[in-house]
Amino acid sequence: MELRRLEHFVAVAEEGSFTRAARRVHLVQSALSVSVRGLERELGVPLFERTTHDVRLTDVGRVFLPEARATLAAAAAALDAVQATVGGMRGTLRIGIMQSMLAVDLASILAWFRDERPGVDLQPRPARGGSVELGRGVESGELDMAFVSGAGHTFTGVEFTRLASEPLLLAVPAGHPLGGNAAVTIPDLAGQIFVETPVGWGTRLVADRAFAAAHVDRSISVEVADLTTVVELVRAGLGLGLIPQSIARRSDRVDFVPLDPPVEWEIALAFPTRRRTSAAALAFVDLVLEMTGS
Repeated sequence: MELRRLEHFVAVAEEGSFTRAARRVHLVQSALSVSVRGLERELGVPLFERTTHDVRLTDVGRVFLPEARATLAAAAAALDAVQATVGGMRGTLRIGIMQSMLAVDLASILAWFRDERPGVDLQPRPARGGSVELGRGVESGELDMAFVSGAGHTFTGVEFTRLASEPLLLAVPAGHPLGGNAAVTIPDLAGQIFVETPVGWGTRLVADRAFAAAHVDRSISVEVADLTTVVELVRAGLGLGLIPQSIARRSDRVDFVPLDPPVEWEIALAFPTRRRTSAAALAFVDLVLEMTGS
């Protein structure tokens, strides 16, 4: 079984399209199709259900995908070990990132590592599904690691290391009755309308748990996958928001009120524990822990 065929299979599975996968692996689409069909013949089973509109994994394909990823990771780790010995660190790091995480200076971490390890290809990958999608990516092997909200997630073979935390603040439009309070409690917010991030985002998970613990229901008018847009919609009067303190500091167009007791939003590094780890990944983790003081 050739590694390049496994790579082509994984690319199609992750992209959900032969066209996008062909661009990713720098092949013409016809050559990619031949490679994948060759793998299917070798295995004796179809790995994809092909239609005119999309490509989906068969049941066998879904079972085969994590094994293919693990095989490619093991091969990459073996090559990485040799290259690190004879010619400096090499490899690719697929790093899941949240769309808003100012409490961790990700830009400085990436810049330092890129300058010190130029042979390593850093590939930051955001996820519209938030921390839950990122955690699943680490679990499945699609990501080498991810920055996530550490709000009590559990994924098989994934370890979380706390990096930072900050309180969520209540965002209210200017002139709102709650804007002049020194602090508010969750029960004070009963009956209010909220602007929120989607289910699966870290801030949403933390907020939902805080309201559930206080036995307070809340109504959500709109969900948007960007915290700065949440602030803008609060300013427009579409509802209240719960915003990390670092985001709140960058906006003077709404009022921010502390919660009592504080509701903490935590950022963690999700890292796999059940598959071999490359030298580049270990070096990146060490840098993250050093630069965040974790």
